[in-house]
Amino acid sequence: MAHYDYLVIGGGMTADAAVRGIRQLDEGGTIGIFCGEDVPPYDRPPLSKGLWQGDPVDGIWRDTQDIGGVELHLGVRARALDLQGRRVTDERGQEHTFGKLLLATGGTPRRLPSGGDEGVIYFRTFADYERLRDLAERGERFVVIGGGFIGSEIAAALAMNDRRVTMVFPEDGIGARTFPSELSGFLNDYYREKGVEVLAGQTVEGIGDRGGRKVVRTSEGREIEADGVVAGLGIRPETSLAEAAGLEVDDGIIVDEHLLTGAPDVYAAGDVARFYNPALGSRLRVEHEDNANTMGQQAGRNMAGAGEPYHHLPFFYSDLFELGYEAVGELDSTLETVSDWKEPGREGVVYYLRDGRVRGVLLWNVWDQVENARALIAEKGPFSADDLRGRLPEG
Repeated sequence: MAHYDYLVIGGGMTADAAVRGIRQLDEGGTIGIFCGEDVPPYDRPPLSKGLWQGDPVDGIWRDTQDIGGVELHLGVRARALDLQGRRVTDERGQEHTFGKLLLATGGTPRRLPSGGDEGVIYFRTFADYERLRDLAERGERFVVIGGGFIGSEIAAALAMNDRRVTMVFPEDGIGARTFPSELSGFLNDYYREKGVEVLAGQTVEGIGDRGGRKVVRTSEGREIEADGVVAGLGIRPETSLAEAAGLEVDDGIIVDEHLLTGAPDVYAAGDVARFYNPALGSRLRVEHEDNANTMGQQAGRNMAGAGEPYHHLPFFYSDLFELGYEAVGELDSTLETVSDWKEPGREGVVYYLRDGRVRGVLLWNVWDQVENARALIAEKGPFSADDLRGRLPEG
């Protein structure tokens, strides 16, 4: 039975950041990491961004294994957690004890409700990237299911690599759950101009095979033959281990401001953690890089004794052909929105409000304004549309 001063379940960006946070305060404590994937921690955003634009694969690796006193268990998942005995049993039946534990289990991709999805790439991991890259080098025609964050990035990436792409999603427009309707509609037209076939308002009813290719059937009777089918339908937080151990779960593992769960010396961070943010005055769960890095590091520091609160409001970003954006806070198209365009669809700021208070800010082709956006969200308001137009960018 191996014992670790610090044990991390999960091998993603959060895990790597946590190890580095631990090492800021404790240079000698032993650290074990269970990586469900067969590869060590890596940067996830390049999988749908830079690697499709010529960035080298070698640049994504975090080199966690080079940090002293760290033992990586690659391709091994934790099967059971005994909180009272401070013991984790892995899927090989081996037991490991710990002094401090971090749950950085991330999430699992949502799957198509229609089933019959054999061969569909539910895009999330490096192995998914390798599989899609191989198909893209051999094939020409692809179907991307989903018009959200991952779907929009993958469709753009494939199209920029001269592949024929069809997007299928049930909403009225690309990013419809996040962006106001006029921007979502603009993106439909923009993607079409880039050669992407956009089938908005349609669902996938079934997927079959024909002559060695996939055939996607939509709710409006379309049949689309493709060399590859990719789905980006979001993720579900991987909370099964925490639930079985009796930890509080509600769309993620509930943590306090120090990222502690309800059990002593057991922390959670990253995609799986649901935390309270003072600026928003509510709990949230964030599935983006900034949160993985910042929260992971803070969890590591707190495991090593820092005792510091996590009050960071994460931001996220995306690249869609020549367009790009950064965003902070709660972006929900059902909220009241105020759009302040310098050029509609090309450059501007969208504010998201509830009860006169700014809950989120979308910086569309507007840069270096994240901190100003955070400060605005922290203000109590109330704000009117006239108050907000021209507010950002600040010099």
